[in-house]
Amino acid sequence: MRTLTGTGLIVLGLTATLAALLFPVWSYADRSGTGLDTLDAQTVSTRFGPLSALDRDFVTKVRLAGLWELPAGQQAQERGTAEAVRTAGDHLVEGHTFLDARVREVGAQLSLELPNQPNAQQSGWLDELSAARGDAYDEKFANILRLAHGRVFSVVAQVRATTRNSLVRQLADDANTTVLDHISVLEATGLVDFDAVAADAATTGPRPPSNSPAPAGPTSSPSPPVTVAPSPTFPLPPPVSRPRPTRS
Repeated sequence: MRTLTGTGLIVLGLTATLAALLFPVWSYADRSGTGLDTLDAQTVSTRFGPLSALDRDFVTKVRLAGLWELPAGQQAQERGTAEAVRTAGDHLVEGHTFLDARVREVGAQLSLELPNQPNAQQSGWLDELSAARGDAYDEKFANILRLAHGRVFSVVAQVRATTRNSLVRQLADDANTTVLDHISVLEATGLVDFDAVAADAATTGPRPPSNSPAPAGPTSSPSPPVTVAPSPTFPLPPPVSRPRPTRS
């Protein structure tokens, strides 16, 4: 057996040091698409698992969706001239009543501050729908809502595939079911312009998460919802509780 000389020991030590420096570079770069690449400096720890910036952005988007799609659905129930449009309105009201309750429950458990008003683009969509009548209303409703649901559908898939937070994962499951149902019922109106849908998908595509702030810490109670136009008398539902699944 050969005895390592002092020079050999030095070379061996340098080799081991170089390997230790290179391994983290390889391992993190090789994790792209696995979910670990979303765990960056904006990720915070919770008792439900890591909560990334993408997770927080998703929870915010689910809340925002309910703030304009729920009243848009009620409006379609009343104003739609085609039965298929009124049926689509029924699905939007039912789906977002459930989903909005779910997202407010999740937001409270993760100590996230959620919006109480739709954003500028969503308010513009509501204004556009409110100004339309008759067949023009039916067509605008089907296409505006179909485009909006198509945009969020890819976000739901990305979050479901990458999140390591159990609450966000459950919310993504619920959102996936709801959004797919709404896409299907909107397409069933026969009014969707699929060329416009394809063009919108090509120009928008998935967007990186915004710099959503980390949770501010436990709060005494979540902020009460604020009623939005065009149905100022239509209240959002109270939060609901879902039993946590038991492990066998």
